[in-house]
Amino acid sequence: MKCHQLIETPTHKWVFFGRDPEKPNKIIDTNQYMVITSNKALLMDPGGIELFAPMLANIVKMIPLEQLTHLFASHQDPDIISSLGLWDQTLPDAKLYSAWMWEGFIRHFGMDNISYEAIPDEGMSINLEQVELKFIPAHYLHSSGNYHVYDPAAKVLMSGDVGAALEGPEADIFVEDFDAHTQKMRFFHQRWMPSNTAKNDWIARVRQLDIEYLCPQHGRIFQGKQVAQFLDWFEQLDVGTGINRSA
Repeated sequence: MKCHQLIETPTHKWVFFGRDPEKPNKIIDTNQYMVITSNKALLMDPGGIELFAPMLANIVKMIPLEQLTHLFASHQDPDIISSLGLWDQTLPDAKLYSAWMWEGFIRHFGMDNISYEAIPDEGMSINLEQVELKFIPAHYLHSSGNYHVYDPAAKVLMSGDVGAALEGPEADIFVEDFDAHTQKMRFFHQRWMPSNTAKNDWIARVRQLDIEYLCPQHGRIFQGKQVAQFLDWFEQLDVGTGINRSA
């Protein structure tokens, strides 16, 4: 599994985990992100149960395990949070932030110790020491209760399934050729995103944010001007069709 420091500020840093060459072939590749401050850390979309061992091994190389105090699940899918039962035994004092509507479903993955912190529909903010992180509503993209994580100081948006592309573990971490990359995103977004109304609501909200890195849960990270390119591309894309269109 690759581990890459995305950005470091005077108060915190963002770390990427992914591209695990040892994952089973029929398991889709996922990206995990962690924000680390002096004494706390938040792990976003910790991954499926099959990723628990490599994730744990990489995290303890970076921080003491007791520093991992917060977890975040953008929604309820197994590739996001089915490792919860193992984290529950490993981090009994941690908090998991996710949508209020998914608590009864997420607990099926195993949750006896970690506390569930329900995010309201309108989103919310939390502080990791002096670092403010915002849970931005992204409902119906693709889950009916869905959130992204925005860091105003680092100018990073962890965008969940928005911006996703399904590629193998050999793929680079960052988008290189934007136009070529759209061909890897098109079917995913048209099939998994059910609502143009929800899409356009999210785009209008996100255009108001200062974003240098747009970090999806699958595929590659967008940087700089690519963020605006992605928003323009996504805005013109007709989603919810269930059809793999070539145009």
